[in-house]
Amino acid sequence: MNLNLSASLNIFKLIARPSLCLPHATVATFDDLPIPLDKAFTSSRGDRKVDIKAVVLDKDDCFAWPEKNDVYEDYKQRFAALRAAYPGKRLLIVSNTAGATSYDTNGKLAAEVEKATGVTVLPHRVKKPGCGQEIMSYFREHPETGVTSPAHVAIVGDRLATDMMLANMMGSWGVWVKDGVVPLQQKSIFSRVERKLAPFLISRGYAASDPASPFE
Repeated sequence: MNLNLSASLNIFKLIARPSLCLPHATVATFDDLPIPLDKAFTSSRGDRKVDIKAVVLDKDDCFAWPEKNDVYEDYKQRFAALRAAYPGKRLLIVSNTAGATSYDTNGKLAAEVEKATGVTVLPHRVKKPGCGQEIMSYFREHPETGVTSPAHVAIVGDRLATDMMLANMMGSWGVWVKDGVVPLQQKSIFSRVERKLAPFLISRGYAASDPASPFE
């Protein structure tokens, strides 16, 4: 069993501040992502300018079946549109399997996913939700992305406790893919609990805080 130490340690942050796991926007499936992603956030934020310059994608149960490298067939058109809207280094895959050095020790999985998708997979030492600094280091190394603030980044994923918590901890925008690829009855117990957790917290007044604006 491959323990996610990052998630285990950050559970105390989540207990103290439950809103850390909540998304800024929710879609049913990957195929429902608005492009450009700015549209996911601006409608409910008045005159607030949201400028998404780069997108970080989770892989498993987001756009692909777990342990599969190819984009899920029904999502291939949306994936291609996302690549066109965020070309080159502006689209990045960050997975707790492929590219996570504690799991993908020789980088073989990352290389296979990159070959299958045409998108860079980030090698990272710390698993989500704790790899925000490694993500920002990547974008700083690629100034052509235009990313100068975490608020220029949208994190897209199916897990609240990893993907959405990552977005909130690093000061980025989070898009929760609620249904994912895997049917509900086949999902892990953690994923099924999260589907009830988000509406429970929202009904009690919790909400994700907007990232600090890079324009202020």
